[in-house]
Amino acid sequence: MRSARSAIVLGGSLAGMLAARALAGFAAVTVVERDTLPEGPGPRRGLPQAQHTHVLWSGGARAVEELLPGTAELLRGRGAHHVPVPTDMVVLSPRGWFRRWEESHHTLLCSRELLDWTVRRQVLGHERVTVVENTTAEGLLGDADAVTGVRVRRADGREERLTADLVVDATGRASRASSWLRELGLPAPAERRIDPGLVYASRVFRAPAAVRALGRFPTVIVQADPRRAPGQGASLIMIEDGRWIVTLFGTRGGEPTGDGDAFMDFALQAPRHPVVGRLIADAEPLTGVTRTRSTANYRRFYERMRRWPEGFAVLGDALAAYNPSYGHGMSTAAQSAVALRDTVGRRGWGTPGLARHVQRAVAGPVDAAWILAVGQDVLYPGATEHGPTLRDKLASAYVSRLLHTATGNGWVARRVTDVTSLERTASVLGDPRLSLAALRGPRRPKLGGPPLTGEETAAAGLPASSVTASG
Repeated sequence: MRSARSAIVLGGSLAGMLAARALAGFAAVTVVERDTLPEGPGPRRGLPQAQHTHVLWSGGARAVEELLPGTAELLRGRGAHHVPVPTDMVVLSPRGWFRRWEESHHTLLCSRELLDWTVRRQVLGHERVTVVENTTAEGLLGDADAVTGVRVRRADGREERLTADLVVDATGRASRASSWLRELGLPAPAERRIDPGLVYASRVFRAPAAVRALGRFPTVIVQADPRRAPGQGASLIMIEDGRWIVTLFGTRGGEPTGDGDAFMDFALQAPRHPVVGRLIADAEPLTGVTRTRSTANYRRFYERMRRWPEGFAVLGDALAAYNPSYGHGMSTAAQSAVALRDTVGRRGWGTPGLARHVQRAVAGPVDAAWILAVGQDVLYPGATEHGPTLRDKLASAYVSRLLHTATGNGWVARRVTDVTSLERTASVLGDPRLSLAALRGPRRPKLGGPPLTGEETAAAGLPASSVTASG
């Protein structure tokens, strides 16, 4: 009879590995992963989105550091960039260019492959964490009252039954948790899906020699405007080894293609400003174009279910996923893993109702990210079956007003960034002082263009007049 504490985590990506580390302080943890995990920071079949832009906001970076102290230093040692926010961000919001105010938060920027490998190496080095590769979860063991393990299928077709005190689903967008719960006799959870039809196309470039010598470059983002369909935009971030990842995106009717020759045309012509296209005009492409359509926002409200089985929890993209242009998926997964650890520590392993408390706790970090995504994407035609609700429209109008004010008010910009960085919850946006400031509007006039410095413009090989701001 099994007596030692045990847990199973389904999925060996970032969310799964962080969940495994969160539980390793309480139990022996087995990570079930359908792929073969690479030895180094390389590609794998189950993570096709790794070739797109990824951002670890400071709220997520702090959560990772809580679980795995020293991770930020390890990443920087391999070339990741600590980017002060908004100091080193050049962002065209739907309401205008943001100024580069003093640092209030930060992002960690590197390839997804480097981040996953750095986290994975530390987690799998823990004596209580093991991984079972090339193995697919097929269903849950137990009943509507308690999950006792999981049915898995090995690569050779053999089925096995793995038992555990706690099973955590971190299988991402492909999660089958809803159907597994129905098989146990439980109803499906309430769910909301908001799909603006966004398509992503990304390519990696070698940054110009002067940029590589400089050793840094601001993050450049041209956001889509939900008031104008199709919504089109572009982003450029600097990652390790002197490379830029450039991601182009567009909603229904304005999607980028996977054609390499058309990539530059889209970057120069489709977004609301051609700054990203101009920056990469003479940069050397290092890869082909990677394209994906798996970008819909969805939220599964497991924490609202009237019945919830003991021994089961869902987190990461299996719980909620967002339009990738907001860059919140990794950070909310990390914060949910911290919530998992803290809840188990506070309630005690094996106590009645623990799984329900865990599910409610891990849902908390997703709320701010969900509100931000819904507030913009719900406005696009076809994003929802019946169009935006009155509440959606009011929330979107308020967020739009805040963005407008933030273009010329540093205090408002910091409050907005408190939320976008996931360092504070969306409740701060209800501060009456913030509402009053939004009513008054920006204190300074709009910028006339992207606020790149002369040094940055020169390093990128651009004439100063082609991109720098005025006003």
